[in-house]
Amino acid sequence: MMTAEQIMASHKANLETLFGLTGKAFEGMEKMVELNLAASKAVLADVSANSQALLTVKDAQELMALQASVLQPVAEKAAAYSRHLYDIATSTGTEFTKVAETKAAEAQASVSALVDSVSKNAPAGSDSVVSIMKGAVTAANSALESVQKAVKQATEMAEANFHAVSTTAATATKQATAKKR
Repeated sequence: MMTAEQIMASHKANLETLFGLTGKAFEGMEKMVELNLAASKAVLADVSANSQALLTVKDAQELMALQASVLQPVAEKAAAYSRHLYDIATSTGTEFTKVAETKAAEAQASVSALVDSVSKNAPAGSDSVVSIMKGAVTAANSALESVQKAVKQATEMAEANFHAVSTTAATATKQATAKKR
């Protein structure tokens, strides 16, 4: 059984973890707000510059050239915005994942210690029950490790796909813009 001091230490550690994660979540939100403000300012400046340029157009050929010159930077900025947003989300998610993995490892260690304690203090003749408990804990630990590996692989695959799509979109936009010129 846990002592009062151990329970209080556990609660204190959990509160520190909660407030640490809350702080990380707010940091991520601050970064997103800053990114959105910067993007909004850039869009406003671009709209102003493009509107001024549009007012100077004299014929359809100049209009087509202006349109082509505007499309590529817009696509590049959109891709950069998406990458930056993805990086913010990924770094914030990574912080949460680290904490979850640490807490899971602590819980595994705690359960293993409990099983060991129970097995040492188990009455004679309960070897089969203790063996079943140890097997269940081992199986649960293996399952948790498998899930963690699968999540990491899925995350890595999603990240690779995001970068591939981003690169493909930027390349396609450049090619389309080059054809219009």
